[in-house]
Amino acid sequence: MSTTEVDDHLAGFPGLEAAMDAAWPAPEHHDLGPWVLRAAGGVTQRANSIWPRPASGAGEPELAGLLRDARSWYRSRRLPLIFQVTATAEAAALNSFLDAEGFTTQSETLIMTRGPARHARVTESRPAVDLASAPSAEWLAVWWAVDGRGGDDALAIARTILEGCPAVYAMARDSAGRPAAVGRLALPDTGPEARGGLYSMATSPEARRRGYGTAVLDALLTEGAERDLAGYWLLVTAANHGAQALYANAGFRETGRYAYRQERPKRHLTGC
Repeated sequence: MSTTEVDDHLAGFPGLEAAMDAAWPAPEHHDLGPWVLRAAGGVTQRANSIWPRPASGAGEPELAGLLRDARSWYRSRRLPLIFQVTATAEAAALNSFLDAEGFTTQSETLIMTRGPARHARVTESRPAVDLASAPSAEWLAVWWAVDGRGGDDALAIARTILEGCPAVYAMARDSAGRPAAVGRLALPDTGPEARGGLYSMATSPEARRRGYGTAVLDALLTEGAERDLAGYWLLVTAANHGAQALYANAGFRETGRYAYRQERPKRHLTGC
């Protein structure tokens, strides 16, 4: 996908990056003008990275000053300096600046969107899905076992992030009643053209390829239809082709991409 195509697609989904930020809110936000600094004790890259606002238009001298301030802010929290940069023409100057500064590029992620959803047709063979307005201990256990990094302290921070935005939590169970798959529909906006974000889609390894993930996705889209949502977005890593196929079958298409740009650790001189 060319940069122009990405720009055109993003233009059709106004406020998408702001909605993404609101749907996964870091406990710490610091406004640095063109940049928003986010921190969450190192729990998830998204909540511990810099969001460069679209069309910030900062030139190289301003970027150098912003970088100094951002480096100091993250260093005081003992966190690496990471940017979440969407692949648009507007981000070209920032990417060139970060290239010159030696930042790495990692974790390329697709942004996929779709329009309004119809109510899914429920069949007898489809697994039942429970919906809730808060993540239960079982829901958290499934998601964290698949996507989590860290112990109980990290999970507590992750729960704070999840509950920082209104959302619907879905969980499918297997025939024995065990939690099999989960998902989250984030609802950062309640206006007439509100859209929802699908996050934390996870299926236990032993329950995969049995329709549980599809059941969770359908249940969340049906819930969104009942709320008259105008559209949906989700984020999936570029390497996860299986999940991309699942979402494409549900009507999602690639709207854009972003990647994380991380500062390389500085090597300090040693010796006597």
